Amino acid sequence: MTASPESPLVEFRHLSFGYGGRLILDDVSLSVPRGKVTALMGASGGGKTTVLRLIGGQQRALKGDATVFGQNVGRLDHKGLFALRRRMGMLFQFGALFTDLSVFDNVAFPLREHTDLPEALIRDIVLMKLNAVGLRGARDLMPSEVSGGMARRVALARAIALDPELVMYDEPFAGLDPISLGTAAKLIRNLNDSLGITSIVVSHDLEETFGIADHVIILANGKIAAQGTPDDVRHSDNPLVNQFVNALPDGPVAFHYPGLPVEQDFGVEQRP
Repeated sequence: MTASPESPLVEFRHLSFGYGGRLILDDVSLSVPRGKVTALMGASGGGKTTVLRLIGGQQRALKGDATVFGQNVGRLDHKGLFALRRRMGMLFQFGALFTDLSVFDNVAFPLREHTDLPEALIRDIVLMKLNAVGLRGARDLMPSEVSGGMARRVALARAIALDPELVMYDEPFAGLDPISLGTAAKLIRNLNDSLGITSIVVSHDLEETFGIADHVIILANGKIAAQGTPDDVRHSDNPLVNQFVNALPDGPVAFHYPGLPVEQDFGVEQRP
């Protein structure tokens, strides 16, 4: 089945997922438009990375459907999932480079693993991908010899090595200094537009993410709290979204974890 160019690249319909008796996503419906940068945001533990795992088929929905490239991920067999993942790229948190491989060989890995291309062509592709992220000159370095920001860019070059239609980023800005963070954000936006791909960015960095996103989805308490353009989300009247966007310490997401009253916990007698 081939989806039309106008249909969402990813669509969840009344999807629920959880571990044991605890629901992470509860009757969630969302869509990711083609050719756009979609930001997936929300408080920690809200199910953002779970969404990526459902898209890639590492997890399967308990109820509802997850459709990617017009295919129902939950109904694909091993061969179908393998073919689906060939059309995706993934930038893991902190890069997840192979520490015993050079920068060049890290980027070449998916090409050698999934294609029968000759080494001469692989070399040209790797150098083009590294050039796109500004690191062609670092090809012979080992991961231990590059900075955290550079390692993230190497991982990005590896993620686009097979020219995927969809690239997913799991916390691409975590642990980066302001210069590296700005560089990474600009790269995500530029690569999305120049390669004509679709990007999903899971991030807690509000300003940088809103600056590059076309579409924003806020997850909270297993539900969609808000979705729309960055401006739509900024002006949402949902109290939880307002707390998240304005970084307020208290609100629907309480500062204090529920517990016994202070007086009872400390054994303080209440005076009449």
